Amino acid sequence: MLCGCRTLTVPPEFEYKEIQTSTFKLASWQKITQPKLPYKIYIEGDGAAFRADGSVSYNPTPRGIMLREIAFGDMHPNVIYLARPCQYVKDGMCKSEYWSTARFSAEVTQAEYEAVKSLSGAQPITLVGFSGGAQIAGLIAVKYNNLKIQKLVTVAGNLDVKSWTDYHQIIPLSLSDDLAKYRIEYAKFNQIHYVGEKDTNIVPSITENFVADKNNIKYIKKASHNSGWEASYDLIRGE
Repeated sequence: MLCGCRTLTVPPEFEYKEIQTSTFKLASWQKITQPKLPYKIYIEGDGAAFRADGSVSYNPTPRGIMLREIAFGDMHPNVIYLARPCQYVKDGMCKSEYWSTARFSAEVTQAEYEAVKSLSGAQPITLVGFSGGAQIAGLIAVKYNNLKIQKLVTVAGNLDVKSWTDYHQIIPLSLSDDLAKYRIEYAKFNQIHYVGEKDTNIVPSITENFVADKNNIKYIKKASHNSGWEASYDLIRGE
């Protein structure tokens, strides 16, 4: 297991497990106490995709611990924190494009879907996506119709890739899919979006322009992209 992140005490009820999919091996921490009840699966963001100088990093493992902190404090009976490809653990598929231009590619989405399906089976699921994990959760929902998704929750979520790259004037994610192409299908799902009012990465307008029903947006006043969310942890856990 590879980790360049801050340390975080893992509660004893959570077990680290690696999930082998048809494309990537994925890291996860799992608390499954009542398998026949609904599952809540937290999908990590893009992690440390780039270095300070703007070049692609060698290890996309997140440096922050926010999403794991939220997941590890979630009192639902079945809770899983699911990493993105090449975070915490690497395999032969790990090439830098999978955390840069291809971070939302078919191969990545397929791996995350297979993990979600293998974990939840036929049970209802709530998917919680942080940052780029929101894009992955949305793509899973609209592209695979054999999951019982009861709710989509995003936290500082990147829901519109083109709008995001245009806003920051960065190169397009040319090898990635974009949830914006499935906006009509996405609107059919029960959803809630937590937006940091001080977020300069996923600025509120990107979410506002994407989400059909503005009543589904909850603004967190003191939150930036990676900080200021602590007072909202329990709200997110309660979804």
